[in-house]
This record gives sequence, structure tokens and C-alpha cells, in this order.
Amino acid sequence: MGTFFLRRLAHSIIVIFGITLVIFIITHLIGDPVNLLLPPEASQTDREVFRSQLGLDQPLHIQYLIFLRDAVKGNFGISFRHGRPALELVIDHLPATLELTVAAMLLSILLAIPIGILSSVKPGSLLDRTGMTFALFGQSAPVFWIGIMFILLFGVKLRWFPVSGRGGIENLIMPAMTLGLFSTAAITRLTRSSMLDVLDKEYIRTARIKGLPENRVILKHALKNALIPIVTIVALQFGMMLSGAVITETIFAWPGVGRLAVNAIYNRDYPVVQAAVFVTSVFFIVINFLVDLIYTYIDPRITYR
Repeated sequence: MGTFFLRRLAHSIIVIFGITLVIFIITHLIGDPVNLLLPPEASQTDREVFRSQLGLDQPLHIQYLIFLRDAVKGNFGISFRHGRPALELVIDHLPATLELTVAAMLLSILLAIPIGILSSVKPGSLLDRTGMTFALFGQSAPVFWIGIMFILLFGVKLRWFPVSGRGGIENLIMPAMTLGLFSTAAITRLTRSSMLDVLDKEYIRTARIKGLPENRVILKHALKNALIPIVTIVALQFGMMLSGAVITETIFAWPGVGRLAVNAIYNRDYPVVQAAVFVTSVFFIVINFLVDLIYTYIDPRITYR
């Protein structure tokens, strides 16, 4: 286990290094922030002085080395737009994103796994067809369209929930439903296929022949052996939600990291974009690392030596 831990840690560091390089290159393709932050009537001398103050007059490889050195210390620079440390801004908005992501993930798990199990127990039934139709819709409908439809139906017409902003539980329901629908559909389909594969095994038939209650056969014997692919997709979907909540946060004016990053891109605010992408990427890497450790608990046959 110790060797595995060190190997995965080294692998994660290499991945993070690659992420910093990609972040740096891409953010420098979105335009020159000097043209945005200075008025059009600013002289060329003023532009050069301002560019020097921002460190943008250095060659790209020097800028990257400086960025990498500071990133190790948690220093991504000062936001061009807000005048505050970029990482501090991201950390301030991170709780809102985590709240939305965790709520959407819990909603997905609570809906998807029971639907997937019931569909696998009675394949071809009305419940199975309904669940698969729901999964097909959830994976094919665009997130922005779903969010707009929720706003029009539940926010404007029925007036059940507020249409924007962060507040109580009523503000969280529609964004969580919008963000979690795609993941719910994906987890439902994988749960069903994994359970169908396990339910066809000999040890399941043996358990039923021995007279074990059906719910014990399904939940203890079948579900536990079908959990590895389910846990994998749950972790992947959680990481995708965390980094892909941009559309949902923008539609519902949710003050999270995604909305902050979108505004930073519009404003060509390099430090904030870099800090936001870096933080969400590290979260994704940590989630995948934890999933590898969870595998050993789910299936004792899996060992890391």
C-alpha cells in the first residue's frame, strides 16, 4: 500500500505539473488584458509600463517559470479586475460550488441507484422502460435548455422556487436538479448494466437456491459486487460536476467558481482563470486517488503491493 501511495502521489504531481502548463498556455490565448484594463485613449508608453507592472513583458517561458514558482506557494497573482489575490477569490467562491455539486451528486445517487437496481431486477418491465427513457432524456437534453425550462416552469409559471441567487434550500433545488440530471442518467444506465451482469452469475443463483431473501440477494450479494463501476462513474461525474458547473452557475446566477471563471475569461483576468482551473483540477485528482483506495474496501481481492 505504501508503494502504491507513493507511486500515485508521484503520478498526481506529474499530472498537476501538466495541468499548470496547459492552464498557462490556454489563458494566454484569450487576449491581452492590457487592452481591456486601460482606456482606449491610453498612450503606448502607458501600455508598456502597465504591461511591465503585470509581468507580461517577459518571454512566455520566463512567465511560466515565475507562474510555476508562485503556484507552488499558492500565489497565483493579483486579480486584474478585483485587485485581490486570485486564490483568495477562488476560495471565497468555492463553498458555493461545493454546496451545489454535493447537492446535485446526492440527488443523482438517491435517484439513479434505486432506479438502476429496480430496472435490472425486472428487465423489460414498464419500470425498466420508463427508467431507460428517463436516462436517455437526461443524457441527450442540453444542460442550458433544462435549466431554462426549469426556470420557466417552476420559477416563472408556478413560482415554487426563486430563479437566481444563492440562499436557502429553495434556491438550491433547481440548480441541483439541472446540474445532476445528466449524472443521474449516466449512473442509472451503468447501475442497470452492472447489476444485470452480476445477477447472471452462478453465486447469485446459488444464494437464491439456498433460500436467502430476495432483498438480501440483491443488496448484499449483487449490489456489492456491482459497486466498482458504479463508484468509478460516481467519482468521475462528481469531478465533472465540480469543474463543469459553469453553465448551471451562469444560468442561475449562482456565485460559484464556475461563474467566477467565466467572468474572469470575459475580463481576461489571467490570475483568476489560472487559480480556478488549478483548484478544480486538484479536486478531480484527489477524488480519483480516493476512489482507488475505496476499491480495496469494496472488493478485498484488490490489493496494492
